[in-house]
Amino acid sequence: MKAKILIVDDEPMNLDFFDLMLSKLGFEVLSAGDGLEALEKVKATHPDLILLDNVMPKMSGWQVTKVLKSDEEYLQYRDIPIIMFSAMDDVQDKIEGFELGVEDYITKPFNFSEVIARIRAVLKNREVHRSMLSKDQGMRLGKTLSDSVKLVVDSLKAPLGQILTDSENLDPADSSAVRRFVDNVRRETSGILASFKEIENYITNFESQSGFDSSGSNLLEDFDKRIKANFLEEQSDK
Repeated sequence: MKAKILIVDDEPMNLDFFDLMLSKLGFEVLSAGDGLEALEKVKATHPDLILLDNVMPKMSGWQVTKVLKSDEEYLQYRDIPIIMFSAMDDVQDKIEGFELGVEDYITKPFNFSEVIARIRAVLKNREVHRSMLSKDQGMRLGKTLSDSVKLVVDSLKAPLGQILTDSENLDPADSSAVRRFVDNVRRETSGILASFKEIENYITNFESQSGFDSSGSNLLEDFDKRIKANFLEEQSDK
């Protein structure tokens, strides 16, 4: 799959240059002429990398970076790496950029071969990070599901044991007792099936995530909390 790169620059000549050169190298190239358009493109296309000019009208590169890295509205895009371009070769300027979350910083005028090397390095680092994150979250998912299954099994012991005891003591001739027994079985069965359905839905939602990212992590934590709350509440009620 082609890596998708968003170029953000207010100079049309620079946009055309990167579009031509990066497309020849097999990248899918998107472009934006200012910071506001860049934020819209990020939402619409979710690029793999952003090449961002610092000095632009409407919104500077710093402002765009702050929004992407800290605004809750852009939480799912926070892990998109950013390479910042700037004509200012100031150490403090670079430090501020890295503190904001910029992955790399290139000073204009630049050498295109160096830019390509940095692009490939950042994309490679992102894949390594994703792989490690995927492995970590996979292990966490396994642990969460294991704990949840144990919790489910423990929570089923009491109601199923009670149903078994009631069935052994049930007098078939006592119609009122039979009705109460049937109602109890239906109530317990409905609760059990609802809990199983919730587990199934959360697993489906987790698997539907496009890779393991912050949203997948949040979903896993929410799944863990809700399963525990559901079954622990049922146990306390009994």
